[in-house]
Amino acid sequence: MRIYVNDVAVRDGFQIEKSFVPTPTKVELINQLARTGLHKIEVTSFVSPKAVPALADANEVLSGIDRVPGVVYVALVPNIRGTQNAAATARKPDEVNGVVSASETHNRANINRTHEQSISELATMVKVAHEAGIKITMSLSTTFGCPFEGHVSEDVVLDFVERFREAGFDGISLADTTGMANPRQVRELTRKVLDRFPPPNETYYTLHFHNTRGMGLANVVAGIEAGVRSFDGSVSGLGGCPFAPGATGNICTEDMVNMLEDMGFDTRVDLAKLLAVARRIPAVVGHDTPGQVMKAGQTLELHDPPEFLRT
Repeated sequence: MRIYVNDVAVRDGFQIEKSFVPTPTKVELINQLARTGLHKIEVTSFVSPKAVPALADANEVLSGIDRVPGVVYVALVPNIRGTQNAAATARKPDEVNGVVSASETHNRANINRTHEQSISELATMVKVAHEAGIKITMSLSTTFGCPFEGHVSEDVVLDFVERFREAGFDGISLADTTGMANPRQVRELTRKVLDRFPPPNETYYTLHFHNTRGMGLANVVAGIEAGVRSFDGSVSGLGGCPFAPGATGNICTEDMVNMLEDMGFDTRVDLAKLLAVARRIPAVVGHDTPGQVMKAGQTLELHDPPEFLRT
């Protein structure tokens, strides 16, 4: 079974780092990631540079990266202005990804919009993107729980999915922004979404998990059991929403690939190349990162037996 693996580290990970990652370094890392077999790479965000100074070089990054055939290059856009800015770039992203939170409080904290304001912009965002020849997807943050409001009603999630589909988005991501999801919840809610709104293709729905409470990879397995085939990760385990208290990094891309390949799934990702990128990240950000396989090695990476057994 094919599983599509996406990486969001350069956007989702670098946006909360204290030190600005130089543009040439971002470009080099994106180019390396693009040659690992990943399906999508989220490379930047068109947000206010005052709000997210770490991604103020969006145009420069898009102009500087190679475009490897078969890789989808994505930029985050929080609103109409972000979509317009992405559409106006000299080298446009292949896809832009909007974001709305399932909970009102997180939506206001994250993108300074009420639900009503966000919903009123959906049709225009789709129109601007499509007229520029760019695909547009929508992420529903706090799908599985909100750090401010707690439980999010399944009916609220289903209503947003219906609105996104009616607006004409090319795909939908269900995001566990704060790592509150558990496998049973993921399996049951995701199945309800897919049953009520069947996907037109196998990458229409994506699941985006954080490993805040150690359930990220288990949630991936639950998502596959529910019928989803596309998953976000962050190389080396970088990431975390700056407007979600306690939301540590996304699930680690190379850990997810290692698990999926061990389980017999086809990710089309060269894990050795991906690990080479992951092992660069701590030096880039100046601190340790939570990736496990980058430290332990691939599952079947064998070692010499103790010397006393070789004599």
